[in-house]
Amino acid sequence: MALARSRAARVSRIARTAGAGAVAIAAAALFAAPSASAAGGQRAADSRTHGGSSAVFVQTDDTSANTVVSYERAADGTLHQKGVFRTGGKGGVLAGTVVDHLASQGSLAYDRRHHLLYAVNAGSDTVTVFAVHGTHLRRVQEISSGGKFPVSVTFHGDQVYVANALDGGSVQGFVRTGERLVKVASWHRELGLDAAASAVGQISFTPDGSWLVVTTKASGQSIDVFPVGGYGSHGGPSAKPVVTSLPGAVPFGFDFDSAGRIHVTEAGTNSVGTFVVGRDGKLTAKGTVPTGQAATCWAVTAGGNVYASNAASGTLSGYRVGPQGELTALGNTATDAGTVDAAASSDGRYLYVQAGAKGIVDEFRVNRNGSLTAIGSVVVPGAVGGEGIVAG
Repeated sequence: MALARSRAARVSRIARTAGAGAVAIAAAALFAAPSASAAGGQRAADSRTHGGSSAVFVQTDDTSANTVVSYERAADGTLHQKGVFRTGGKGGVLAGTVVDHLASQGSLAYDRRHHLLYAVNAGSDTVTVFAVHGTHLRRVQEISSGGKFPVSVTFHGDQVYVANALDGGSVQGFVRTGERLVKVASWHRELGLDAAASAVGQISFTPDGSWLVVTTKASGQSIDVFPVGGYGSHGGPSAKPVVTSLPGAVPFGFDFDSAGRIHVTEAGTNSVGTFVVGRDGKLTAKGTVPTGQAATCWAVTAGGNVYASNAASGTLSGYRVGPQGELTALGNTATDAGTVDAAASSDGRYLYVQAGAKGIVDEFRVNRNGSLTAIGSVVVPGAVGGEGIVAG
C-alpha cells in the first residue's frame, strides 16, 4: 500500500509539471496493470458468469450518498436488480430542477474494454472509478473533478474527460493507467460562461477520438469542439475550441450515428439538429426536425434510429436516420413522467429510459421498423430526480 501511494505521488508530480506524453509513459510504468493472461482470465470468467455485456447501471445522484444500482438484463430485455454500490461521494441538485437534478447527459460512462465505470459526484466535485465484474462493482478511486459540479464524463483509449457545469464551466482531462486516473494539469480548459448558471449539457469524444465535443447552455448556447492529440498520441485538447453558436437553440444532449454525425437535442426549440464535424472542427448543419414535444433534452441512438427524451411531455420522439443523416419521424412513445437520460443495449435491441419524477427506468424493445414496445419498468431505489444510465 505504501509503495502504491509513493507511485501515485510520483505520477501526480509528473502530471503537474510534464508534457502529456511524459505523463502517459510515466503512468504506464509506475502503475503496471495486471498481466494480460491474468486480466484476460478474469474477464473471461466474468463473461461466463454474468452473460458478458448484459449489465445496466443507473446512478441515483442521492445528495446524502450517491450510489450506482446494477441490473442484469434477461434474455427478453427486462431488468433485475443485482446490487447497490456507493460512489463515496454525494449527488447534487441544481436549483430549480425537479426530474433532472444534474440537467445533463452522460453522468455515467462505461468502458467495456477495460471493465471500468466512471460516475460523477456533483455534490462532492469528484469522479468515482469502479472496476466492473459482471453486475458487481468494486470502487477503485474517487478523484477531484477539477472544477465545480461535474455533470458529464467521457473517455477514449487512455484519456478521460469530465465537464463541470458551475463557476463558468470547465473541462478537466485525466490519463487512465490500469484502473486509476491521474489528473493532467495542462488538460484543464475554462469555458468562460455565465458563472451563475448551469453551463454544460454534455461532453463526449467523437467515435474516432479525434475531437472532444461539449454542449453549452445558459450564456453559451453553442457546440464547442476541441481537437485532441495535437502534440503526440497522448496529447490533450487544443487551447481553444472551435465554437458553433446556436442562439436560442439551447443545445443539450447528443449522440452519434454509425457515420459519426452528431444528433443534438435543442431544448430551446424542442427539436433535434444533425451536424457533421469537418476536418477543421467546424460543424456543418444537415437539418433540424421539431419534436412537437416539451423539454427535448436527451438523445440516444439505437439500431439506426435516434430517440429524443422529452421531459415535460413524458415521451420519446423516434427518428430513422437516413443515408445522408436526414431524420424521418417515427412517432412518439409514452414513458413514465419526467423522461430524462437513456441508454441502448450494445446490440441496439433494447432501450432503457430514466423517468425522474418517480425514479423509474422504463424498458423498451426496439423493433425492426424503429417503433418501441414497452416490456416493463423498474423503480430504482433513491433515484427520484437522478440522471446517469449506461447499458452493456
